[in-house]
Amino acid sequence: MKKYLFIALAVLMVACEKPILDEDVVSMKEANVILHMTQYEQEAFGNSGNRAATRTATDITELCSRLNIAIFDAEGTKVKTVAQKEGDASFGTVALTLAAGTYQLVVIAHNGEGSATITSTEKVTFPNNKVTDTFYYYGDLVVTSEVQSYDLTLTRAVAMFRMVLTDDEIPSTVTKFKFYYTGGSSTFSPSAGYGCVNSKQTEIRTVADGVTTFDIFTLPHTEEDVLTKLTVTALDTNDNTVKERVFENVPVTRNQVTRYTGSFFGNGGSGQTSDGTFRLTADPDWDSVNGYTF
Repeated sequence: MKKYLFIALAVLMVACEKPILDEDVVSMKEANVILHMTQYEQEAFGNSGNRAATRTATDITELCSRLNIAIFDAEGTKVKTVAQKEGDASFGTVALTLAAGTYQLVVIAHNGEGSATITSTEKVTFPNNKVTDTFYYYGDLVVTSEVQSYDLTLTRAVAMFRMVLTDDEIPSTVTKFKFYYTGGSSTFSPSAGYGCVNSKQTEIRTVADGVTTFDIFTLPHTEEDVLTKLTVTALDTNDNTVKERVFENVPVTRNQVTRYTGSFFGNGGSGQTSDGTFRLTADPDWDSVNGYTF
């Protein structure tokens, strides 16, 4: 009986034990590299695009729900990866141990439904090729025998297209808008800072009471890019087309909003620290808003 009791207790202990799945997870005391998200000071932009008074920018963890980090050695081999999401106890703080040397660091902050896949310093993809508001950092990471400390500022990687409806009302049969667009990218190159493939992107936006503004994102290929064709379709519950509009050669620029305003249905209206910390920051304000009417 004692033998069987011992076996039963052993099985119970194993069943209750939580396995350690990430061998790279270390404590703060053991780490020689710590990445920590915090705030920083930056000049904000007014509605006209002119700079306003200096303010404290929003914490990157308040702008994005997921954080993906990859570290590559001098040969381009990925040596470390970290994935965090909103709700994790350590979200926004990453502790690592790295051998002395020079590495390439890629940080992707986004709002996708799953982790971004950082294949290399030249290729990042997102779950189901869906692009959300996304920020990135790419640069050298020099590690010595001492605890390293850097302040990192993230840059917005995407452009936004915003459709603002001036219709008196959206027809009651319309339940969603489908945005189908070509010319942008759903794959990102951190080393270049731009999109790196030609994508066909589709986004669905649900219609809610009182909502007349709809946003989608893309990764421009260059500083000044265009969505060659953007088809916006108003759909009913059974995905039947209620109304459709096509916009061609829509200008898009990284960290800028391209805003199209009009009646869709035609029914009226018009420094370094000493605590071994990387500070990852991002400016939530877009550089400017470029407005057009349709």
